[in-house]
Amino acid sequence: MKAAAKIQTPAQYLASLPEPRRSALQAIHDAIRAAAPELKPQVAHGMLGYGSFHYKYASGREGDWFVVGLASQKNYISLYLCAAEPDGYLVEKNKGRLGMVSVGRSCIRFKKLEDLNLKVAVQLVKQAAKLAKKSGGFCM
Repeated sequence: MKAAAKIQTPAQYLASLPEPRRSALQAIHDAIRAAAPELKPQVAHGMLGYGSFHYKYASGREGDWFVVGLASQKNYISLYLCAAEPDGYLVEKNKGRLGMVSVGRSCIRFKKLEDLNLKVAVQLVKQAAKLAKKSGGFCM
């Protein structure tokens, strides 16, 4: 990827990626935009972010983050869904349905687009957007 300081738009971010990464992230970006057009795309923290919410920890630390994130890492692609329901994080609850991926609480990591069940990921993006609208952001 080119120098991050010059990348200010999602189009610039995607254009900075080599193939086949560019095509994979473009397909996911397009799917996110179609599934949740209300989540405004942005470039932040070296990745694409969609929507935003304000968080505050019990310690008093607070900040802003995005509802959905998409990043090209050195060895994999990361899709972040920063949303949870009372019974758990969306990603963790659905890890068995997401394909040949590794997951964290809110992160899905995979090497190529074909490893991800994009249909399920899109369903979770829609769910995350709905939770964000309902709660004003991250929902726990």
